[in-house]
Amino acid sequence: MPDPTAPGAPAPPGPTPDPVVSERTTSERTASDPAVPGSAADEEPVLVHRDGAVAHVVLNRPAARNALNLAMCHRLRETFARLDADGGVRAVLLRANGPAFCAGADLRERKGRDESWVRSRRLASFAAYEAIERCAKPVVALVRGAVVGSGGEIAMSCDFIVAAGDATFRFPEPHWGTVGATQRLQRVIGRRRAKELLFTARIMGAEEAMAAGLVARIVPAAELAAAGERLAETIARAPGTAMALTKQAIDLGAETDLATGIRIEMAAIERCLADGGWRAGVDAFAGGAGRGGAEPGNGAAR
Repeated sequence: MPDPTAPGAPAPPGPTPDPVVSERTTSERTASDPAVPGSAADEEPVLVHRDGAVAHVVLNRPAARNALNLAMCHRLRETFARLDADGGVRAVLLRANGPAFCAGADLRERKGRDESWVRSRRLASFAAYEAIERCAKPVVALVRGAVVGSGGEIAMSCDFIVAAGDATFRFPEPHWGTVGATQRLQRVIGRRRAKELLFTARIMGAEEAMAAGLVARIVPAAELAAAGERLAETIARAPGTAMALTKQAIDLGAETDLATGIRIEMAAIERCLADGGWRAGVDAFAGGAGRGGAEPGNGAAR
């Protein structure tokens, strides 16, 4: 994961927004935020807009149930690389237009292609997942409806998943004659559960997915967008450096033993001390304000 930027760093000035990246106020968009048929945005596989420090990334192929194609792979990789470098972004919400989050890979684009093309296409999807995963900003997936194959990979590449009650998860790759989701899925829900889902291609509902650790929260479908915005606003209020270092320490620590993980955390603490932003947190705590939703007086600060 790249080194996080300093807290409160202003976003660098950018060019005039294009159909892919725009900044709009809350009043200018709706919860579903549909693309206008026939518009430039309608042709973009991924839409992005900003509400202050929160970036909204939207999968935008509703007619294809947001199936992942090559263009969407490239756009996701470009989008998250850009958000990672944007000092004005503190949190990212990833959702989809239409009733399905993502129905998996778009196998129609592979008709008539050779093995070399398919191999390159799979590498493009891996690059997209990695760009989401490596983004230093917290990324929350908001999912509803079908989450299939590559859709699960996209969601699992985020830091955690908030699901609508109607969300379903399925990983049918072996039944499509291919291999996929073998690495992230087992790391999220365990090796044996991953095998059972991949071997059977059965549907896992939202409640089971939460019990397995795949989903962090379940909310009614009508409340999904609002719940996501509240979460993102809470995350965005935290000091940027501390939040980015927390994400980095968890991700790096997951790959090693506890003793090494503690050293990783201590290095992150040293970065916070050197930055000096920790003093504002101490002052806020002492004044009874709390930080990021922590209740004053509960000993949450360290």
